[in-house]
Amino acid sequence: MNFDPQDLSLIAPAFLAGALVLLTHVPLGAQVLKRGIVFIDLAIAQIAALGVIVAGLMDLEPHGWQMQAAAGVAAALGALLLNWTEKRWAEVQEAQIGVVFVLAATGSLLLLANNPHGGEHLRDLLSGQILWVNYAQLMFPALGSVFILAMLRLFGQRLSRLGFYLLFSLAVTTSVQLVGVYLVFASLIIPSLGVRNYRTQKRLPYAFLTGLIGYAMGLLLSMIFDLPSSALIVWCLSLLASVVYSVGQKAVERSAP
Repeated sequence: MNFDPQDLSLIAPAFLAGALVLLTHVPLGAQVLKRGIVFIDLAIAQIAALGVIVAGLMDLEPHGWQMQAAAGVAAALGALLLNWTEKRWAEVQEAQIGVVFVLAATGSLLLLANNPHGGEHLRDLLSGQILWVNYAQLMFPALGSVFILAMLRLFGQRLSRLGFYLLFSLAVTTSVQLVGVYLVFASLIIPSLGVRNYRTQKRLPYAFLTGLIGYAMGLLLSMIFDLPSSALIVWCLSLLASVVYSVGQKAVERSAP
């Protein structure tokens, strides 16, 4: 165990990256739960990661706009595919989302099979490298977050299914390279699950606060105990959301006649 208060400056960009991810993923996660398509985030995130892998095989700059474009195009194509499958076979959409996820995941394995650093690259895409994020990398995600929040504010519940899928794909594209596939899923689903017993107007701010505290706890613990930050953040989010849910459940029980 080794922690210096000055190390807080090292995790500040990572915490800011988490806050940017939560800004868009908390409201989108609420809609995901409402629409009953919980695993769409995993599928789209995995497709975006597949786009990153393809771009990497083409020797594109790892943090350049071409890499972002490749991830964005892949995610958008995945969104269009899932929109089409929902229109054709809506009754089995969750199953189709699962199939798309598995195809994207195994496609990544096949593309990296002969790459000597393939295992490390795949691990980075899944668990992310949030501790290595710098302020310069946050400019594009910040602009993307402003646009996504503006679209949600303007259209809200009037957003069409295709519009939601495309907006969702943009959010995932800007976040999967920052925090990885695991944290994309956790940021979308876990805070919203924790606040589902609260009044509607309180759910988004409580979910966002839950996410912020979860990220802060995970990052601090990873610095103190020298453990993987993404895994710790997922566990902190889950434990904290469980506490938040329990408090809300007790409040519901007390108010019941």
